[in-house]
Amino acid sequence: MTDTPGLLGTPLAWTPPARPAGPQMERAGNGSQGPGPLFLTSPLARGVSGVFVWAALVLTGHQIYLHLRSYTVPHEQRYIIRLLFIVPVYAFDSWLSLLLLGGHQHYIYFDSVRDCYEAFVIYSFLSLCFQYLGGESAIMAEIRGKPVRTSCFHGTCCLRGMTYSIGFLRFCKQATLQFCIVKPIMALVTIVLQAFGKYHDGDFNVRSGYLYITLVYNASVSLALYALFLFYSATRELLQPFEPVLKFLTIKAVIFLSFWQGLLLAILERCGVIPEVQVIDGSTVGAGTVAAGYQNFIICIEMLFASIALRYAFTCQVYSEKTESSPAPSAPMQSISSGLKETMSPQDIVQDAIHNFSPAYQKYTQQATQEAPRPGQGSVPSPRTPTHSPDGGPGGGRKGRNVEKRMLIPAEEL
Repeated sequence: MTDTPGLLGTPLAWTPPARPAGPQMERAGNGSQGPGPLFLTSPLARGVSGVFVWAALVLTGHQIYLHLRSYTVPHEQRYIIRLLFIVPVYAFDSWLSLLLLGGHQHYIYFDSVRDCYEAFVIYSFLSLCFQYLGGESAIMAEIRGKPVRTSCFHGTCCLRGMTYSIGFLRFCKQATLQFCIVKPIMALVTIVLQAFGKYHDGDFNVRSGYLYITLVYNASVSLALYALFLFYSATRELLQPFEPVLKFLTIKAVIFLSFWQGLLLAILERCGVIPEVQVIDGSTVGAGTVAAGYQNFIICIEMLFASIALRYAFTCQVYSEKTESSPAPSAPMQSISSGLKETMSPQDIVQDAIHNFSPAYQKYTQQATQEAPRPGQGSVPSPRTPTHSPDGGPGGGRKGRNVEKRMLIPAEEL
């Protein structure tokens, strides 16, 4: 504060304007632009994103409950419920990251968990398509020996003159399973680099781990989605009754577009379109923090629309009709909880990885069958027949529920 003489000789006190209340930010640069409020940390941004997130959670939670209540086709609905869980995982994770936006960059750890679920979703979608068509052996019986459709749109223009074989299905599964392996590894590397200060979100410097992790992730997810394109191109007519286009576009939009959306926001911040912030509420933040914040805010909004699209893409009506026509009573809460536990078990991913990557099984197709357990008897597995039960234990079945068995069939016999 300074004193200056007035017209009558009375000193006038000048007081600098008060700093506006609310979350503040300081921009990077020479400081010519003064500090201003940051929208992402304002109550408005957090409130609006919270409303969209909880609306999406309610819609998707209700749909998951309907599937569990009408859990009549476990080998299909298991994967459908996994796909539906992408909305709660993405929405709640992004909202927490937005609430914790600041100097400690906790959002990176939440985003790593969210990104790991992407791999789970891509694998589950391909596995659902396999189940729709009756499994590997049924698919091979339909497409084996047929010429590969060449199309630049589907990326098969270089496969001219080739025919479909067991190797084709094996590649599709391997390409999606590799993403289930690569993504958790990249998430772990991200967490380690972040702990040692070697990871800066949105920083494309060659000395930062962000550039290399982004390149590896982009290559891995592109290979997984390319495998989905190949599989759809080969089985388009067979999948037609199941409306695969809506399902595929919805899942692809949530996963693939969110990745490119985040990458675009990071580039915009790097180019100066999004102001780079150095300090948020007195805490120093790294490059890319604001871009990541906008990414999380946009995902919170998008998940409500994704929940609506998934409600139409994976409707429960078909399974509800089977429940109504069945003389058995509605599933009690204990059965619903056990169905949810079965859905979240990763045992089928481990079995698929062994089957698709082990050289001993390269010429065999895998066929799942449902068998009702005999009263008072357990299920005795055949020496050639690996089994998998919804309980997670081999050969055993929950009372009143069919036991899923997996049988290996030589591809030449189809």
